Amino acid sequence: MDTIIQRLAMNDPAGNEFYIKRDDLLPFSIGGNKVRIAEAFYQDMKAKGGNTMIIYGSRHSNLCRVLSDLCFSRGTKCIMICSHEDGEDSAPTNNTHLIEWTGTKIVNCAKNEIAQTVERVMKEIQESGGVPYYIYGDRYGKGNEGAAARAYAEAYGEILRQEQESGLTFDYIFCPCGTGATQTGLTCGHLLAGDGKKIIGVMISSRETTRAYQVIEEGIRAYFAEHPGVRERMPEDLSAEIHLLDAYRQDGYGKYDARVEACIREQYLTNGIPLDPIYTAKAFWGMTEYVRDAAVRDSRILFLHTGGTPLFFDYVTHSSKQPVF
Repeated sequence: MDTIIQRLAMNDPAGNEFYIKRDDLLPFSIGGNKVRIAEAFYQDMKAKGGNTMIIYGSRHSNLCRVLSDLCFSRGTKCIMICSHEDGEDSAPTNNTHLIEWTGTKIVNCAKNEIAQTVERVMKEIQESGGVPYYIYGDRYGKGNEGAAARAYAEAYGEILRQEQESGLTFDYIFCPCGTGATQTGLTCGHLLAGDGKKIIGVMISSRETTRAYQVIEEGIRAYFAEHPGVRERMPEDLSAEIHLLDAYRQDGYGKYDARVEACIREQYLTNGIPLDPIYTAKAFWGMTEYVRDAAVRDSRILFLHTGGTPLFFDYVTHSSKQPVF
C-alpha cells in the first residue's frame, strides 16, 4: 500500500527541504490515513467476534466516511454516533453526504452525551442479537488504542523503506493530530526502529493538551503490550518521545482563518496539493510556523498528508475564487 513521497517547492531561507507523503492517494474511499486505520479497526472487530460497527465523529469525519464505506462494501452493519463542538457549523459536508450514501444510521448527540449514547446504542444492538464493536473500545473510549496504532507503526516501516530507496533521511515527520492514532502509530514505528527522527503532531482540535498527550501514551503502551516480543524497545518514560504542538489550532476543531486559507491556495497553486482547512492545511500551516519559530535549519522535513479531499472541495465550493497569498 505504498504511497509516493514528493519534494515540495518551498524556497525556505533556513535551508530546510520539505517533502510530503501522499496518503491522500490511498486507493479506497478517496484515500487518506483513515484507509489504513479503518482496515485495522475492521480486522480488530472480526478478531473480537463483532458483527456491527459503531463509529464516531463529526460531520467532517474522514474516518467515518471511510469506515462506513468499508462496512458497506463488506456487508457489515454500521452505525455512526455524531457530535459537534460548541459553535461549530452543523451544515452537512461532502463527507456527510458520502456517509449517507452507504445507508449508515446516524445517531446525533451532544458533546457531553457521547458515553451515554455509545452505551445505549451498544445495548440496542445486543438486544437485537448483534455483537457491537465500538471503534474506541468501551463507552469511555478506552480499549482499542493498540488497533489504530498498528496501522501507522506499519506505515512507518514503509517510510523507512522509501528512505533507503531514495537515499533520503528525514529529520522530522509532521502530521495532523486529532484523535492521535496516526501520531501514536508513527511514534511506535520510530521506537521500534530506534532512529533519531522527531515525530510531531499538530493539534487541530480543542482537546485539552494534557489529555492529548495521555491518549498517545496510552496508545503506545497498548501497542507494545500487544507485541510482547518488542516490549524492551519502549522506554519507561515516554514523555521525551511525544511531541505535540497546541499553539496553531485556532480556537479548535473546524475553526480556521485567512492564514490557513492562504496555505490551501498556495500549496494547490504551487505544488498541486489539495489541503483542507479542518485537518491538513491547519497542520501544514502549523508545521511551517513551528519550523520558523523554532529556528529549524538545514533539515529534511516530511509532512504526512492524511487526506480529506472531500473537505478540500467543501472549501473550494464555499470560498472566494481570488488568491489570498
